[in-house]
Amino acid sequence: MNDQQPQLRDDLVPDTRAPETQADGFATVRLAHESEMAEDYVELIAELIENLGEARPVDIAERLGVKPPTVSKNIGRLKKMGLVSRLRYRSVFLTDEGQILAGACRRRHRIVVAFLISLGVDEETAERDAEGIEHHVSDVTLAAFEDQMDEHYPQTKS
Repeated sequence: MNDQQPQLRDDLVPDTRAPETQADGFATVRLAHESEMAEDYVELIAELIENLGEARPVDIAERLGVKPPTVSKNIGRLKKMGLVSRLRYRSVFLTDEGQILAGACRRRHRIVVAFLISLGVDEETAERDAEGIEHHVSDVTLAAFEDQMDEHYPQTKS
């Protein structure tokens, strides 16, 4: 292999994890998938309230690229989870718990975007990729992203 060819994971370290460890990893991903909807919704609701003064279901549907009935169903789930409140035919509001989750999601999103940009990824791609990465990155990895940026780009401190 010459110096200009990228090394692939297979070339570096074989995956020798025990089956139980691999199963734990897949379980973590499944759990992250389950929480993605709630995280996406509360993050978007907070953004809409901040930018437009309210979060209407029609705006949520438009921004997420889904149909209004899907938003209604998911808003119901979020209400049961204690993350949002809503009166019939009114805007959606975050509960205290929803605001905490939205803040954590926004922070995680900003760290992932900034880290990707620090690697040379363009802003549009970094934003798009962060939408997936932010739901799956562990607190340990997120802290490493932040530490790496603090070390090399101290002006990006969150």
